[in-house]
Amino acid sequence: MTLSRGPVEEIATALAANGLILRGGFNFPDGEDPPIGPSGVRAKSVLLVGQAGAAPWPHFLRWREKQPQALANPLDSWSRETIGAVAAEFGARAVSPSDRPYLPFQQWAMRAEGLKPSPLGILMHPQYGLWHAYRGALLFEDELALAEPHAAIHLCDTCIDKPCLKSCPVDAYSRDGFSYQSCLAHVRGANGAPCRDGGCLDRNACPYGTSYRYPAHVQAFHMRAFAR
Repeated sequence: MTLSRGPVEEIATALAANGLILRGGFNFPDGEDPPIGPSGVRAKSVLLVGQAGAAPWPHFLRWREKQPQALANPLDSWSRETIGAVAAEFGARAVSPSDRPYLPFQQWAMRAEGLKPSPLGILMHPQYGLWHAYRGALLFEDELALAEPHAAIHLCDTCIDKPCLKSCPVDAYSRDGFSYQSCLAHVRGANGAPCRDGGCLDRNACPYGTSYRYPAHVQAFHMRAFAR
């Protein structure tokens, strides 16, 4: 997506104050049934909000220090609060990937940035590799001046060795999909410390976007949430 000047540029600046970035967007075409916007009528456009690398982490940790230790899903709560404040400032409705009923965030992301899934299911980004995430979206009831997204180079197509399918000790990922129970049992088990402490071995084996790789303590946070 090519960001237009004006409100979209201002939104990007507001998000950057907390290490977040705009991850593309699009206008919903006629005939589609999008979610509602802030006033309850159907939205006409959406901007995806997320991160590249671990840029939001220091902002999240400062927020976390002021919250109850027993708070469930703190990263989701921080994302909702942070993106919600930007939504209120710019007349949008903020939505989250964990909202129920689930919204089609992965489909939106592929439309917004022209990405495709990697063998691990994570969308492969030509710059960030697998080290990025979507934290929410902003829904607007007016169309935004957005350029049409173009398909990105899909690095997995030219990756012959596929190390991301060869590093997991229990072969949780394969061309047939993800064995959730095998992965969970291993991460929780006696031999799962490397995954618990340093993150998914398959994900870390990917050769792309390594300068954006999450630090080990950030990966451990996500693995603890997965194993809980």
